[in-house]
Amino acid sequence: MNKHLGFLKLGTFGMQHVLAMYGGAVVVPLIVGPAIGLNEAEVAYLISIDLFTCGLATFLQVIGNKFFGIRMPIVMGVAFQAVGPMIAIGTMQGVPAIFGAIIAAGAIVIFLAQFMDRIIPFFPPVVTGTVVIIIGTSLIGAAMGNITGQPDSSGYGSLTNLLLAGLTLVIIVLLNRFFRGFMRAISILASLVIGTIIAAFMGLVDFSSVGEASWFHMVTPFRFGPPEFHLSAILSMVLVGIVSMMEATGVYFALAEVIDKKLTGNDIKKGLRAEGLAQIIGGIFQAFPYTTFSQNVGLIALTGVKQRRVVVASGCILVILGLLPKVAALTLIIPDPVLGGAMIAMFGMVMASGIRQLSSVDFRRTENQLVIALSVGLGLGVSIAPDVFANVPQNIRILFENGIVTGGFAAVVLNLILNGVSKGDGRDIKLDHTSDIA
Repeated sequence: MNKHLGFLKLGTFGMQHVLAMYGGAVVVPLIVGPAIGLNEAEVAYLISIDLFTCGLATFLQVIGNKFFGIRMPIVMGVAFQAVGPMIAIGTMQGVPAIFGAIIAAGAIVIFLAQFMDRIIPFFPPVVTGTVVIIIGTSLIGAAMGNITGQPDSSGYGSLTNLLLAGLTLVIIVLLNRFFRGFMRAISILASLVIGTIIAAFMGLVDFSSVGEASWFHMVTPFRFGPPEFHLSAILSMVLVGIVSMMEATGVYFALAEVIDKKLTGNDIKKGLRAEGLAQIIGGIFQAFPYTTFSQNVGLIALTGVKQRRVVVASGCILVILGLLPKVAALTLIIPDPVLGGAMIAMFGMVMASGIRQLSSVDFRRTENQLVIALSVGLGLGVSIAPDVFANVPQNIRILFENGIVTGGFAAVVLNLILNGVSKGDGRDIKLDHTSDIA
């Protein structure tokens, strides 16, 4: 379906892409903001700037130029893998350290993109699958915290909270059972909307923030202060960036099959450079690191609309939404138990993605079992009991108090010790290191 699209159809198809990724885009600031000590107004701004920067990052990939952007209909969104490390960095080293780490990691991703074929052997499926599983499991605690509430609150663990979270999960299951295509793609977003409506009838939704929010604002670089650069924080975000690069590369090939495009090594490099540049922009506007959203590939396959102009329209919509504070304020009215229920599904799907990556691993080899067992064990252990490293020097403690980073580094090192450098896992990319570098 590549015929010319009028303005109305262009906007409609573009909005479909926005809806497919919207739930994932807004949930991350809703999780990270409160966890790093931001107040309600700051979280609302974080949501706005996140949507705005999603649009800018999407333009980078879709429009592109000689050095940046894969020039395919790709929608960019905030990387879920970064949630745990950002919270750990913000808690230990302060909010400015988060954005310094994002900027530095983005620059490193741009550099590493040139050598992606040499990096891949260090990150076979046994490593990337393990890291993704650790990410998903480490975040489930945040979801349960939203459902139960604070231990010192009057409604802690109330049946009302459990009911709302349960209903949200049931809605997700039913939408995936009885619908296909687009409705399935927006099942998370639909569950948040329906769950909030149910909570409103129960008198549990406060609309005051929507009324107080302005209609328009301008985004401001470095709103939360100048970035700070700490080596340990940068290392943790670089690990996240490398995992995102691996996943993005897989998405590029999947989308290329859908739109019947043959990818070259230079295409991959330009796409990954755009991801690194998007991270730098995210750090400057003090939002998040950004990566390719795979769910939008499924939407392209479903609709058959392969034109890049549609995704450009999506980027325009995201930028406009990011300039409208009332849109962000509407997101803030979602009750915590509803959000927690949806988070269980989202982070559970992250774990499922990791398990899928491990499906190609030879489990008959004890070495692979040890890599997974020790890495997941260390990652979950640190997530459950971070104080075990309380006496480690402060400047390197961030590497041990963050289960994702601890487990991730353990997976890389253990794989090198037990398996050596991979000779190829079916994802080898032959990249030309000179043809498009001035």
